[in-house]
Amino acid sequence: MKPLELTVSPSPHIHCGARLTGISYNLLLALMPAVVMGVYTYGFDAVRVICISISSAMIAEALIQKIFRKKVTIADGSAAVTGLLLALLLPASVPIYVVVVANFIGIIVGKQCFGGLGANPLNPALVGWAVIRITNTWAGYLDFDLMLINYDTGFILQYPLAVLKAKGTESLSTFNLLALFLGKQTGGIGASAIICILAGGLYLVLRGVIRWVTPLCFLLGVVCVSFIFWLGDKTIYANPLFHILTGNVMIGAFFLSTDHASSPVNRWGMVAYGFGCGAMTVILRSWSAYPDGVIFACLLMGLFVPLLDKLRTKQVVPRPLEITTLNIDKGEKAIS
Repeated sequence: MKPLELTVSPSPHIHCGARLTGISYNLLLALMPAVVMGVYTYGFDAVRVICISISSAMIAEALIQKIFRKKVTIADGSAAVTGLLLALLLPASVPIYVVVVANFIGIIVGKQCFGGLGANPLNPALVGWAVIRITNTWAGYLDFDLMLINYDTGFILQYPLAVLKAKGTESLSTFNLLALFLGKQTGGIGASAIICILAGGLYLVLRGVIRWVTPLCFLLGVVCVSFIFWLGDKTIYANPLFHILTGNVMIGAFFLSTDHASSPVNRWGMVAYGFGCGAMTVILRSWSAYPDGVIFACLLMGLFVPLLDKLRTKQVVPRPLEITTLNIDKGEKAIS
């Protein structure tokens, strides 16, 4: 008699039937408005960075899976999402080799070295970006004031957060809040297109691809902490609305902090994680050497995800599955 074979796998064991490809393609679709805005603003350079970033992320994933003789899974779209997210965080004039290296580091070091999708503790796109940012040789490529100086965009070619860091709030009168919301600000190819990112994020929430808890708590964290700082000294610290409308806050709230593999799944874990990301963003903006703190905030909070997933208002004792049997006498199903 052939012995019974059991397959053991990590949770979840019961799911709603959603496929990984559907999630990835919805994410790509949600990012399309930001892509269009980025191409409209920066032209062919934006197309170059986006195409190179997506292709290098997919090549990196296929290559490492081939080397370790694993099934090649680039068709699921997760590598393409990583490449596109990274591209939207970069300036349009960044050299090609920097884009390639960032994607290889993000995919191989930030994802595949931990076992692939679902096992990575941090968002691969953020890992690739952070390595470039902390490398002295390449950190200048993420200086938007320097990298975007030669573009004719029709708006002020000064990174709002860098201006705040250098000159305080008195210099912010040159920036119109409505213009910032409409994406007329220096920054990443698509991350600065606030209205487009917001539209894509709301699409993901309505489609059920992401939960609304993390983005809302992220934005609440930014508002609450920046409001406290602003009350303390209005000449140094900007008001909450300025923080919401600048930098990577919006893309961080809807696309970076909601990464399924590296964010909490428990409701209260999402609340703590989202609020922590928002609060840490403002703290890093105010007290660190970096103008924007969204990416480092998400990475730092990601280290606490295993602990945050244990937050519960009430411990639930797992119950065994009930077996459905057939009551032949009555011709109906009964639960035993």
